[in-house]
This record gives sequence, structure tokens and C-alpha cells, in this order.
Amino acid sequence: MPGRAPLRALLFFFLLILLRGSAGAEPSPHLPAPEDVEIYSYNFHSLLRWSPVPVERGLVLYTVHYKTGAFPVWNEMNCTRIPRTQCGFPLEIQKRLWTIFLRVRAELGQLPSAWVQAGPFVAERDTTLGPPRVSRVSASSDSLLLSVTPPFTPEPGDSFQYRVFYWENTTRTTKKEQETHNTVFQIGKLKESTLYCFSLQFEFEGVYGELIGQRSAPECHRTAISEATRAGFITLLCLSGLVLINLATAGLLLLWKHRKKIKQSFQPPLKIPSHFEEFLRDPGMPGLEELDNSPEDEPQALVAGEGIQAWSSSPG
Repeated sequence: MPGRAPLRALLFFFLLILLRGSAGAEPSPHLPAPEDVEIYSYNFHSLLRWSPVPVERGLVLYTVHYKTGAFPVWNEMNCTRIPRTQCGFPLEIQKRLWTIFLRVRAELGQLPSAWVQAGPFVAERDTTLGPPRVSRVSASSDSLLLSVTPPFTPEPGDSFQYRVFYWENTTRTTKKEQETHNTVFQIGKLKESTLYCFSLQFEFEGVYGELIGQRSAPECHRTAISEATRAGFITLLCLSGLVLINLATAGLLLLWKHRKKIKQSFQPPLKIPSHFEEFLRDPGMPGLEELDNSPEDEPQALVAGEGIQAWSSSPG
């Protein structure tokens, strides 16, 4: 019996250690991996982008690796423990015909997430080509001369062409097309002094087939007036001016020639007063006598008579 006491104590000690270990144990932490991982490429400029990993606290950093189809070993890029959610391709893998694989993971302190892989990616097959840029437009009476630049810097041996869509800017538009390999080309057989619109598209022929770029926004220019039309307008204006001058001269001569008649037509005719006209028609009418014996003269005669009478009745 005395030999069992140390054994019980030892068993109790081990049981206590196990209980403490189970009480202090926590589930292993887990950091979500980045989502929406994709390779975005425009005019052979490529990058890897993804959605940010949400966490309650702390700063999440990201690390990106790459490998190629010829050397399938993961290598570090210039994006190790970065806070941003995108990473541009380094210069050493910016090759149009290389097959590229990429992977990214999130890191919170010393806790990493699982890797998320993207690819395979081949720039000449998977990039998006933008529209060409119009640098200059020169208009003549029957054509538009365009100077354009490609959406990227071509490499020696590149095969590409421009597709031009153009139409007259009217209510009923009929679009026409033409193709060219030159950066300076002409849209011909146009009407003079007419508004035309055009749109350009870049087409690249590569190892993996044809890449058709995006169409440019419509741009409108008016053709010029031809020299013959301009000379006709000038001649017509000169003739119109001469006709107006001749008409003005003839009008002034007519006014001078008939100036007396015109002057008389604007003066009112002389007219005899109505009572004189009646008297001349009938001299026997007592018109003038009535005027001589008008009531206005009678008070004056009466006053004169009163004056004579007063003078005669005065003494002496």
C-alpha cells in the first residue's frame, strides 16, 4: 500500500497537466485568401489585381510571386509585403509571347493566407488593345488627311493595320470602310464643304491570331471649299455689287429728272377760302356788306355818337 501513494501522485500530476493544456488550447487562427484575383492588361501593360482581405484589426499586407512556362519555379516580384491591392509586371517578364503564372497571398503579422493563383497569361493573346490616337487632320475640298499613332509602341516585325469608318454627318448616314497600313492616310472622294465623321480601329496580327482593338470615339471635320467654287462665289458677289450700284445710279438719275414733279406732289395745292369762292361765283351775294356792317363795328359807332352828343350839349 505505501508504494501506491507515489503512483497516485504521479497520475494526478499528469492529469492536471492535461487539463491545463486542454483549457488553454485555442483554435488555429485562419486568414482569408485574396479574392477576385485577375490579370489586367491594356496595350501590353499588365498587372495583377485583387480585392482587399477584410480583417477586424491590423494591417494586411500582400506578397506576389511569378513563374513562367519555360521555368516553372516561383520567384519573388517587386511586390513583397505591400499594402496595395495590385502589382505591375516587372520588366523581366514583360514579354508578349511568354506564358506567365502569378500567385498572391495575404499576410497579417506572421500569419499568412493560402496562395491564390492566376494564369496562364500570354500578353499577345490576352491583352486589350485600345483605339489609335488621331494626332492631326488636314481638310481639303474632296478629302481628309489623317495622321495617327498606334495604341502602343510597335516592335520590329509587328504586323498591323488601321480600319477607318467614315460617314457624312446627315440624318441618313451610310458608313464606309477602308484599310491601311500607313500612319498617314487619306479619306478621299468626299463632297466639298461637307461635315464628315470618322472612327478608327487598330488590328494586330500576332502568333496567336488577330487582336482587334477598341474603336475610337467619332471625330468630325468639314471639308474645304474648292478654288473653283470660291472663285464663283467671288464673281457672283462682284456681279451682285455691280448690279446694285447700277440700280442705285439709275434710281438717282430718275429722281433728279423728275424732281419738280416729285416736289409738287409733296406740296399741298393752293386753295381759295370758301367765302371768297362763293362770292366769285355769285357777286350779288351780300357777303362783303355783311362783313362791313358786322356787329363788332356797331359799338364803336355808338360810342362815337355818344361822344358827339356829349360835346354838343356841353356849355359854350
